[in-house]
Amino acid sequence: MVVAAICLVSLLAPVLDLPPPNKINVTHRFELPSMAHWLGTDHLGRDLFSRLLHGATVAMGVALSSIAIALSLGTILGIVAAESPGRWERPILIIFDVIASFPSLVLALAFIAVLGPGLWNVAIIIAITLVPHFGRVARAQVLSVREQPYVEAEHILGASRTRIALMHTLPNIMGPLVILASMDIPVVIAIEAGLSFLGLGVRPPLASWGTLIYDGFAYINQSTIPVVVSCVALALATLGFTLLGEALRDAIDPRMRPVT
Repeated sequence: MVVAAICLVSLLAPVLDLPPPNKINVTHRFELPSMAHWLGTDHLGRDLFSRLLHGATVAMGVALSSIAIALSLGTILGIVAAESPGRWERPILIIFDVIASFPSLVLALAFIAVLGPGLWNVAIIIAITLVPHFGRVARAQVLSVREQPYVEAEHILGASRTRIALMHTLPNIMGPLVILASMDIPVVIAIEAGLSFLGLGVRPPLASWGTLIYDGFAYINQSTIPVVVSCVALALATLGFTLLGEALRDAIDPRMRPVT
């Protein structure tokens, strides 16, 4: 329910009849919740409810785009590494090791120092940090699948590597990759919020849960509502997607099902 609500809100926020999230009205700063402003206003008089919903759009946009890029690139590199031992496998694994040797947030900070902050830069940078996760899982799954009898039968019948990869290997390795993708969504949301909190992610005045937390923390002596609602939203999103990933893992992986 939490995940469905967040996805629905992120889709509908731009078209809902809400107060403009970036409209400044300093005469109404730090207003308490009311019918005009359901969660009150921030230090610039901007509607908190509207900014919170638009922050969900930013969080989901960055998360889904980053996961899509990392999943696609990691799967391709993993399959190439598994199907081309020696020639391409070692260089790809070295790249995976180099990227994975740095914590995701530290590596993201290093890239942002070079490329600069921005919505798309954040999405691409986070995707790069996640590529080894998907690449290693994809490679391990390919090595397992290609030993199956039906794959050997395809080889004997003269099927090309491309046909085997597209028709047999890829469909059979997508289950674990989808589980990994769903469990990485809360990680991406947290990284994006952390970078925005540090001023290195989404640029103001665009609403982000990270910038909402930063603004709320800066003025916490005058109002605790901004920091509380943004922290609760971030916590619910990460918890909801974590539970979704675990549920998908239990449903797809037969080894995780309880023994009856």
